[in-house]
Amino acid sequence: MTDNPVTVIRHVPFEGLGRIGPALDAAGLAYRYFDLFAGAAPPDPGLSPALILMGGPMSANDRDEYLQVELRLIEAALAAGKPVLGVCLGAQLIARALGARVYRNAVKEIGWYPLHFTEAGKGDPLLAGLPDPSMVLQWHGETFDLPSAAVHLAWSDGCRNQAFRYGSHVYGFQFHLETTADMIADWCRQDANCGDVRELREPLDPWAFDAAQENAAKLVFSRWAGPVRESRCK
Repeated sequence: MTDNPVTVIRHVPFEGLGRIGPALDAAGLAYRYFDLFAGAAPPDPGLSPALILMGGPMSANDRDEYLQVELRLIEAALAAGKPVLGVCLGAQLIARALGARVYRNAVKEIGWYPLHFTEAGKGDPLLAGLPDPSMVLQWHGETFDLPSAAVHLAWSDGCRNQAFRYGSHVYGFQFHLETTADMIADWCRQDANCGDVRELREPLDPWAFDAAQENAAKLVFSRWAGPVRESRCK
């Protein structure tokens, strides 16, 4: 294991690393959750090899102090050239830190949706080789503009900006590739998500595309963790 853990910012207790965790374990990368929403002291970005930002039901535009602290943490990690990975809300916060707008999407995407890749996405170091389209779990009502100088990697019928790369080591994913079937089932039971669940036309089947998403997650997150490990070994 590396001496200093990867920093993971969690926004609610039930949205953890999921399938990102095993990829970090396999790469020999320790990690530590920082629950800023619960009053945890922010980490020193200079001591961590990488930063991961998870999802949550709140908005990236909320004025809560912990989100302002998180935005400053992202800015510091970007300035230091750290690898950064943002999922859903995490991707929106990265976009905001890079000066892009976050706003209500035309439709809510909650459930399994086909993800399509741009030409850049098809050749991306993390996403290359994934089926086009790939069925992935979506759970969001907001979206973001593509940050200046970022590379557009993926889109869906309901949301244009599904993934981007900034530089070579910063990624934002609007979709939830990290989720397991058990996580999805748990999300459907959470009080914070009850409004979203009531809006579904039919129950969400957590297992519908779980096997395919597991294969994609192993590939993508191991590719992200590998360079983090290599940078720590230099």
